[in-house]
Amino acid sequence: MTDALPIAVAQFAPTADTAANLESIEHLVATASARGARLVVLPEYSSYFVDPFDGSLAEHAQGLDGPFVQAITAIAAAHGIVIAAGLVERAGDRERVRNTAVAVDASGLLAHYRKLHLYDAFGQRESDWVEPGGIEQPQTFELGGLRFGLMTCYDLRFPEVGRTLVDAGADVFVVPAEWVRGPLKEHHWRTLLHARAIENTVFVAAADHPPPLGVGNSLIVDPQGVELAAVGTSTDVAVAHLDVGAVARVRRVNPALALRRFRVEPR
Repeated sequence: MTDALPIAVAQFAPTADTAANLESIEHLVATASARGARLVVLPEYSSYFVDPFDGSLAEHAQGLDGPFVQAITAIAAAHGIVIAAGLVERAGDRERVRNTAVAVDASGLLAHYRKLHLYDAFGQRESDWVEPGGIEQPQTFELGGLRFGLMTCYDLRFPEVGRTLVDAGADVFVVPAEWVRGPLKEHHWRTLLHARAIENTVFVAAADHPPPLGVGNSLIVDPQGVELAAVGTSTDVAVAHLDVGAVARVRRVNPALALRRFRVEPR
């Protein structure tokens, strides 16, 4: 396909061993790069993860210029690729952390996004351990003629997050996630990913943890809601070739964004 941008979603289960996580990331990125990908999306909490959460989150939190970001920047440089991944970032109050998505290439940090909507639902209390992000400018970066915007996991349940990204020019939503398993949760995950793509006429690339904690099903969806590539329940990589002209073509046929009569405002 001419004017196509190959991107990947990489599914794995991060642990409390950051060095082991980086080994997994190195392997997955190498696999994605060998398959031609120029961007790879990794899950939420890629730097460090424990279940249930405990005080070790804060102990293992890092800065945006810390060793984890430095390590994935080096991996990105080695493979000539952009990496988006979840980071447990150091917060201001020292008791909690920030749930942050970062995007890096060989030059360093391209964008970072601190999760706005914390997972205080389905019996979970992410806010006990995580400080919510402030309302800031949407975080985007460009690659291969497309603009990518960052959101995280539970943000999928809030359509206005997608609206702010698309209003900032995003053609692709990048979604690191740890979508916790439970009744109907896989159905919610898949439905919301397709809905965010369709209503915003954008591509969506989302990477989850595999079972038993996540639902797996890391996906890449096109602006009409068609699934282009997916991983099932294993640790693996899926690659899709994004048609760079597809967003403009879909919006000519379906100008839903131009026909909106409401705007998003913070509360």
